Amino acid sequence: MGKVTGFLELQREQPSRRHPGERIKDWFEIYEPFPEEKQREQGARCMDCGVPFCHTGCPVNNIIPDWNDLVYNSRWEAAIRRLHSTNNFPEFTGRICPAPCEAACVLGINQPPVSIKLIERSIVDRAWDEGWIHPEPPEQATGKLVAVVGSGPSGLAAAQQLRRAGHSVTVFEKNDRIGGLLRYGIPNFKLEKHVLDRRLAQMEAEGVNFQTNAHVGGNVSVDSLRENYDAILLCGGSEQPRDLPIPGRELNGIHFAMEFLPQQNRRNEGDTEEALLASMRAAAPILATGKRVIIIGGGDTGADCLGTSHRQGAMSVHQFEIMPRPPAERAPNTPWPLWPLQLRTESSHEEGGIRDWSINTTKFTGDENGNVKQLHCVRVGAPPKFEAIAGTDFILDADLVLLAMGFLGPVRKGMIEQFGLNLDTRGNVATNNYMSSVEGIFAAGDMRRGQSLVVWAISEGRKAAAAVDSYLKTKDAELTSAHAASSAP
Repeated sequence: MGKVTGFLELQREQPSRRHPGERIKDWFEIYEPFPEEKQREQGARCMDCGVPFCHTGCPVNNIIPDWNDLVYNSRWEAAIRRLHSTNNFPEFTGRICPAPCEAACVLGINQPPVSIKLIERSIVDRAWDEGWIHPEPPEQATGKLVAVVGSGPSGLAAAQQLRRAGHSVTVFEKNDRIGGLLRYGIPNFKLEKHVLDRRLAQMEAEGVNFQTNAHVGGNVSVDSLRENYDAILLCGGSEQPRDLPIPGRELNGIHFAMEFLPQQNRRNEGDTEEALLASMRAAAPILATGKRVIIIGGGDTGADCLGTSHRQGAMSVHQFEIMPRPPAERAPNTPWPLWPLQLRTESSHEEGGIRDWSINTTKFTGDENGNVKQLHCVRVGAPPKFEAIAGTDFILDADLVLLAMGFLGPVRKGMIEQFGLNLDTRGNVATNNYMSSVEGIFAAGDMRRGQSLVVWAISEGRKAAAAVDSYLKTKDAELTSAHAASSAP
């Protein structure tokens, strides 16, 4: 490495976050600028560790020590080339990835790990600023047509890879804008949408065709795709939310997180209330303003609901989780280099609200107008039984309840049923080397592996694109061979 003793001399540093009282008044990203010299120093902390376990922690297998060294030596343009060799969209992962690479960093055995995520974002943001990122259209066209269904991170990564391989690629998106989860799931304070838009502009310049309001299995028939495309790649995500079927669930004011979050993202895009309600087929806006909000679910989606509720001006916010409170430090049963079980405090938690663990909601009660007004809860013991603890029942007032308990897999009704695809034991699309049970139809991302991280979706998209490309080449070779055999004397 460029500075062999850097990890001994320099401490881990991160950009400062804007004051919570300031940032909850807007929807901009929360981090302050971080000086270039500090960025280079963080790159210098990367050790000459011999076996870089950060590679195994990273789902896209980023070549992390290489670009850490390049940053330390101010070779920024070379760094973005190395970063792009494994990751199509480092500006996304550099903002919203939980950084499993850092959990596997060798330095992290007994010191704070290298600030890998910070360096990744620094590289790609500088590359955009310097104009080093530009369209890379293919030099030759294969004549093959590929349909990619879904424009989330897996679909976009696959589309870019397939286009650069020379195929004609059309991305079908059921919503009115491209981006999937990146557009309508992740709040702007974590990912401002101009970051997404500039990458989409690059892909359009490379020749990727985007079609919005194109719901495959709805207003776009599956037969039309099978007739007009040489291969189909499904990247529709894991959109079936986990429900809470308890008494009172039918009351007004109880919503899934992915009913709540997209509405605010649409407002930030400039949609009127009328337009966003029409787009989402919703009867009324879902707003936390002036309300007592309770979020059920302690993960990232719950934290996104928390930060959004703060910015909408909630009266109070509670976030409940049925699992026990994690330890403050890495739990002994998740030793390095495993992803650690430990308490994580997101930026939204710094902004206010009350978090609580080992809580199960047993029923909702409402008023005479059918609106939710109270949660009835009880504290529970350890998993997997979650047995109620006698005498710990309590009631909490609520005006808005947001269910953020994860997802159960892709929506089966519609496209998956119409294609006649087999499912695995978890209800995801079953595949063999990314091909489904129907020849020529592939699947990737959360639709194939279940609810996961954006970085895993990008990895899936890249690998699925390679599988589609290999399939098309094999089919071409078979046709050529068959033609040669039929032409032989």
